[in-house]
Amino acid sequence: MIDPVKVSSTLSHLMLASHVAAFDELPRMVAARLEPVGVHDVAFFIVDLQGTVLREVTGQGIDAGEGGETLAVDATVAGRAFQRVELIAEPTPSMEREGRRWWVPITDGVERLGVLRTVADGDDDATRDALRAVASMVALLLLSKRDFSDSYARLIRSAPMSVAAEMQWHLTPPSAFAGRRTTIAAVSEPAYEVGGDAFDYAVSDDVLHLSMFDAMGHDARAGLTANMAVATCRNARRQGADLVQTSQAVEDALIEQFDTSRYVTGILADLDINTGRLTWINRGHPLPVLLRAGRWPRELQCPPAGPMGVALNLPVTVCHEQLQAADRLILYTDGVVEARDRSGNEFGLKRFTDFLVRHHADHLTVHETLRRLTHAVLDHHDGHLDDDASVLLAEWRDPDQDDLTP
Repeated sequence: MIDPVKVSSTLSHLMLASHVAAFDELPRMVAARLEPVGVHDVAFFIVDLQGTVLREVTGQGIDAGEGGETLAVDATVAGRAFQRVELIAEPTPSMEREGRRWWVPITDGVERLGVLRTVADGDDDATRDALRAVASMVALLLLSKRDFSDSYARLIRSAPMSVAAEMQWHLTPPSAFAGRRTTIAAVSEPAYEVGGDAFDYAVSDDVLHLSMFDAMGHDARAGLTANMAVATCRNARRQGADLVQTSQAVEDALIEQFDTSRYVTGILADLDINTGRLTWINRGHPLPVLLRAGRWPRELQCPPAGPMGVALNLPVTVCHEQLQAADRLILYTDGVVEARDRSGNEFGLKRFTDFLVRHHADHLTVHETLRRLTHAVLDHHDGHLDDDASVLLAEWRDPDQDDLTP
């Protein structure tokens, strides 16, 4: 049986040892240290950018004939543990080990990184708590190494990535966050070719800052434009600028760099975390959608100013909305609703909102809902989008927030 005290001590020593370890050393290091305390045959898998497969981290490099497993997210026990963010036990596949084989979600807060596979005795609370602690440590180790590991970057890719997409993925914050009464999920497609879309969010004191940008074009120049917009937005915000001043700073920066040849549309919003008061502006972008009680979607109206970067000098209107507990605010780019099937039919706003309502009723997390939404949009467009498609979903006072971690 697992001794929780020994596991806890082992994890502490593992963290200390990891400070001078590289990403490729983690599988061997973790497995060797956990074996003596009853956590056997440890392996971990990380999810690809589009949430379709889980790839084993072996530490041998993906071109070295490593023999690591690849598991589908939608058709495996491992995938179910990942989707539902829950521990799943099953009989061991052979008699080599006593006990049960476990699949444990690896999460950083609510960002789903992958799953842990191991064999352990017992099915009591102590065993489950110990395995959660192991998975949490693996998550921290992965996060501490991934930013400077090409091995990690290559494992999560299932196709070649464009230069524009390379810039965008290093620009945006994690695709999931929960804390301070808010839950956030975000996605962008096509994951390996995204050019001009960018989302951003940040928490400062009692305010959640949200933004969605859509730059002109779908190439490296669009990526540069979106990068400039997000960086300028952050810079102005961190100097105390309000929403109007921030959008003007973005406009000034784009004109300085590109004259008026490049522009970006956007929604910039501030949510008072304590009161639910939403303040926002519209710079020529599709209107946000508010999903109330999981059933009633409606567009939030606000007079649009011009896109940032074209010097139209239109007045910027600051709009307000009072959110209720469990409201979901949805920011998106036009590539989501304008994706067309072979007959020319758009995915459309109604299909988009109906999808969110239906999957909310199925009690899926916001992160799993958006993963499935992007696959539905891609399927509608035969697997390849002509324009970027991005969604950012923020829920205020999420009643299920405690269930988002294993």
